[in-house]
Amino acid sequence: MRPRIALATVSGRAYYKLVNQLQRKGLPFLSLRPWDPVPLGIKVVVTTNEERHLIDHPNVLVLENGSDSASVVDAALLRVRGKQNYEKVVVGVDPGKTCGVAILGDASILATRGCSSLEETAKVIVEGLKRFPAAVTVVKIGDGAPAYARELTLLLDEVLPGKTVIEIVSEAGTSRFVNETTHRRGLRDAMSALEIVGRKGKTFSRGNSR
Repeated sequence: MRPRIALATVSGRAYYKLVNQLQRKGLPFLSLRPWDPVPLGIKVVVTTNEERHLIDHPNVLVLENGSDSASVVDAALLRVRGKQNYEKVVVGVDPGKTCGVAILGDASILATRGCSSLEETAKVIVEGLKRFPAAVTVVKIGDGAPAYARELTLLLDEVLPGKTVIEIVSEAGTSRFVNETTHRRGLRDAMSALEIVGRKGKTFSRGNSR
């Protein structure tokens, strides 16, 4: 895959943070100095605020001091896809003593995460929906552990924006991941969450009006 993202900075700190995020997502990139010409195939250039004026390209993103490098890389990936925001973001959740979370934007996997509590799970979901803005947002909660699913559903109903749809999804069939990944509980939870994302659930009647 040819690079579509360029990093144009001589700041070692900024470069390290951005490269780490790009590599975590498996995204190819081109390293440039801010004054270097940008090849035609590059769709977006990421730089620092101090070096922004040196970049000659119509699509530039800036890593501000203290800002989140992951968010900048997420925004760069959106630009590569020719979008400012996602049309639809769906979150799948496999709740239990530990929880798996999977986030998809327009059918592409954006993030997976294992969480150790329902509170942490709710926080990851809220932050994920802020990180990946979309016209339509849906959270799908697996029903394999009814008590945990119910508690998480009520918690999310309190903290999620009113436009976010919550669905309760059958987890029948996701148990096949147990034998394959028993030595990696977090991976098992995340894989189950990915399975849940693709299933149609029953819409939960939201109790708030935000």
